[in-house]
Amino acid sequence: MFNALTRTRDALVADMPGVTRDRQYGISRVGQRSCLLVDTGGLITNAEGIDYLTAQQVEQAIDESTTVLFLVSARDGLTADDEQIAARLRKSSREVVLVANKMDGLDEDVALADFARLGMGEPLAVTASHRRGLDTMMEAVIATLPAEVESEQQEDDEDVLRLAVVGRPNVGKSTLVNRLLGEERVLAYDQPGTTRDTIRSRLERDGRQYELIDTAGVRRRSRVTEAVEKFSTIKALQAIERAHVVVLMLDAREGLTDQDTTLLGHILEQGRALVIVLNKWDGLDPEHRKRVKSELDRKLTYVDWAQRVTMSALHGSGIQEMLDAVHRAWASALADFSTPELTRVVKAAFEAHQPPMKQGRVAKLRYAHSGGKLPPRIIIHGSRTDTIPDSYRRYLVNRFIKHFKLRGTPVFISFRNSDNPYKDRKNVLTRRQKEKRKRLKKFTGRKSRK
Repeated sequence: MFNALTRTRDALVADMPGVTRDRQYGISRVGQRSCLLVDTGGLITNAEGIDYLTAQQVEQAIDESTTVLFLVSARDGLTADDEQIAARLRKSSREVVLVANKMDGLDEDVALADFARLGMGEPLAVTASHRRGLDTMMEAVIATLPAEVESEQQEDDEDVLRLAVVGRPNVGKSTLVNRLLGEERVLAYDQPGTTRDTIRSRLERDGRQYELIDTAGVRRRSRVTEAVEKFSTIKALQAIERAHVVVLMLDAREGLTDQDTTLLGHILEQGRALVIVLNKWDGLDPEHRKRVKSELDRKLTYVDWAQRVTMSALHGSGIQEMLDAVHRAWASALADFSTPELTRVVKAAFEAHQPPMKQGRVAKLRYAHSGGKLPPRIIIHGSRTDTIPDSYRRYLVNRFIKHFKLRGTPVFISFRNSDNPYKDRKNVLTRRQKEKRKRLKKFTGRKSRK
């Protein structure tokens, strides 16, 4: 229903109970009107553990809403859980629109008669998977909303920093997001796989606008068996692509694992600005901390441009240091470089250390200019640049990072060969040149060419 109304695929859908746990927000538009939709998890009787936390998320959604869509299954008929939910909604003082879903193939009069006992008016018959009846349903919803509810959402605001938090399961991603927002926006539970959807939240802090993206934990492919977890992983990787800056959270107690390295590879492939966060730092003794730092220094030499921050998301220590590192990374990823300055850096690097010779010749680098941002892309023009090895490319990247004092962002370099305009052009001699050439050959004793 949520995906159909928002015309997105933001909410995970699977034929199993308990897929949705967190609140998912989206915009639905009907004509000139729009409304903010909140997708919630399913409610069950006598919920415990993570189901109890899901129920709390539903309660928060009800409290902040103007109208509630009470969705029931026409195929299952009226259940005891439906009656308990209806009793709760009567106490909420919210407008309630009763909707019977999954009506395809059923007799409408027979299927809807059972729900008359709820006393919430005649239910609206819809089939969300086929979008049947949704327009009529949304017209009924819009009629319950006051005019001032209408709002617009700026999704592509250039001033909003999109910050994705990624990592393995149970490293503290949701705890960090909740700490930043100052509320229990997403479920944080001591159980791997708590977060399934990719949850986006808006935050304003110290005059800056953020879009926080909480993602599901990514495990090894061999350990992923459920289809829901596979889709969660895909959404997490898509969040990396969408983000401006990525916070890679590591569990300081376990150090850098193979799965962390795999995730880091995805971030580098997308060219995203990066901040590495060591969470749960407060629980380590000094010797353990020294060992973890030494391990990271040894294993992460290829991303030494990324700033590392130690923190405790549970207690809030290190939050400001992380945000400072995030802004440095974002500023570096958006930096402007002039062509003369880039050219001076290239020439200085070339004079200090030339690329290796190939077939007796050395590549020449003439000038450089900017090719884009997020991440910074630099295009270098020269001759025989196809012979330049990757080691020299990394050398140039380090020179750019050091000269412009970049922190937290990769730098991509592309080479362009300067074309010789006379390469395939035949030199045609004039009549006078031909006669001169003929006279010279008489003195040298060489036979003239036709």
